[in-house]
Amino acid sequence: MEEAIRKADTLIEALGWIRQFRGKTTVIKLGGSLLQDIDALRHVLLDIVFMETVGMRPVIVHGGGAAISAALEDAGIETRFVHGRRFTDSRTLDVVEQVLAVEINEQLANQVEDLGGRAMTLNFQSTNVLFGAPAEVRVEGNVVELGFVGVVTEMDRAVVDNLTYAGTIPIIPSMCMDSNGQKYNVNADTAATSVAQLLGAEKLIFVSDVNGVRLDRDDPESRIDTLVPDQARQLIADGVIEEGMIPKVEACLETLEKGVGKVHIIDGRIRHSVLLEIYTTAGVGTQIIRQEDQ
Repeated sequence: MEEAIRKADTLIEALGWIRQFRGKTTVIKLGGSLLQDIDALRHVLLDIVFMETVGMRPVIVHGGGAAISAALEDAGIETRFVHGRRFTDSRTLDVVEQVLAVEINEQLANQVEDLGGRAMTLNFQSTNVLFGAPAEVRVEGNVVELGFVGVVTEMDRAVVDNLTYAGTIPIIPSMCMDSNGQKYNVNADTAATSVAQLLGAEKLIFVSDVNGVRLDRDDPESRIDTLVPDQARQLIADGVIEEGMIPKVEACLETLEKGVGKVHIIDGRIRHSVLLEIYTTAGVGTQIIRQEDQ
């Protein structure tokens, strides 16, 4: 009986959050090792199906770096990174499209439907919704050549909105196309932030393999529950936020400036981490909020 009461208490705690976020758009970025962890990915997708069922409007944006690297190795194509971004020549681009925009994209849609949800792939073979231009990365004032690496500048928002209004979860690979039909590989974190901004999303959630921003990168217990922009910038300046977490946090700050309500960084390996972060008061990751909302 006590266990049943605790479950009921959890549902009551969630009720207020369900009401608050009903009808609101949330962009969920999936990537990293999570896509290789079958059990963890299943629970994350089940959480997303739950979100849609109780009235939220989730949109999935995904990468697939590990699978792309494996496919390139199988094809005998050398993987080369330039300042953290995959150098993408025409042969690499073909592999990226096949793995990212076809295989992983369709697998995620099939898994969502197997869990009782409705999903739609939005790729070059079905309906492309992301449009952009070549990425320009400068190092010490010089433009770095990255090949067919792009940034998202526009989105066919009507397609995405119509799907979410109809109770269907859009699944978008991190690729875009320019006005001439040229395709580009896009960093998945960057793509997710662009989608959240262009949709005017309530939330952007990065589902990764770390439990948020930590005061000590090696100590999961040092996770920071809530950050505001000034605190985040100071932690970067102090070297507390370092390496791969820096561009992620900087993307979070830019996203807040563009009107997204909150950004969350959570560990997808924690069972039902998405639900725990959204529908409980304590949460399980780091939320980054606007200065005025603290």
